[in-house]
Amino acid sequence: MAYVTLTSEGPVSVVTLNRPERLNAIGAQLLAELHQALVQAQADPVTRVIVLTGAGRAFCAGDDLKEFGDQAAGPEVIERTCKQIQQITHDLMFGPKLVIGAVHGYAVGGGFEWVLNCDLVVAADNLVCFFPEMALGHFVTGGVTCLLPQALGHQRTMELIVLGERQDAAALQRLGLVNRVVPLAELMAQAMEMAQQVATRSANATGLLKRVITQDLGSQLRAALDAEQRAAMACFADPDTAARIGGFNGGRS
Repeated sequence: MAYVTLTSEGPVSVVTLNRPERLNAIGAQLLAELHQALVQAQADPVTRVIVLTGAGRAFCAGDDLKEFGDQAAGPEVIERTCKQIQQITHDLMFGPKLVIGAVHGYAVGGGFEWVLNCDLVVAADNLVCFFPEMALGHFVTGGVTCLLPQALGHQRTMELIVLGERQDAAALQRLGLVNRVVPLAELMAQAMEMAQQVATRSANATGLLKRVITQDLGSQLRAALDAEQRAAMACFADPDTAARIGGFNGGRS
């Protein structure tokens, strides 16, 4: 079964996380397939804009903690896993085409990071985002240690990451982290309408705009991605993290 699907509607490529029985939780197969789909969409000459969404009841519930043992099996595996995670941010933010997030339900941890990696975000009114990493002994990735301070300032960023409190769609819009909030039933229609608008803009101009913002002015972002990867690797290898995640998994029904 494919964990990620790629479809096209004219100039719009739709990349869909397709692991609904696990709320599109992030594992090795999903990471590999998402990277492949994003590379393909970014390279497609017909595609002018990419919509990223999730199938089922959630956009993405974050890292699949049931796979933690495999992900933390040794230094080489840990390094590979962390590189795969950061690669998705490279695919989303450093590609030439704008990415619109169409997100609903839960966007947790890495799922929240991918929301923040999108250029524009249409959120369903049932969206809930939060970072569980600090409670689990994990580390945030996706360049959020650079993106969030720029958007929110130091103290608000620390509050979001350290406390990990749940933020609903209205709160996220007030913070400026999503562009539009719409009823769940209208999510994809509104996202596709926005995508069609973006597709009418100059591909050269929008591509240059994204390059200037994320690459030419994004040296801090690249440095943050590298620093996050090192920190995430250290957390994966920490026995305290394994104990915390073991306790979390043991308490699940």
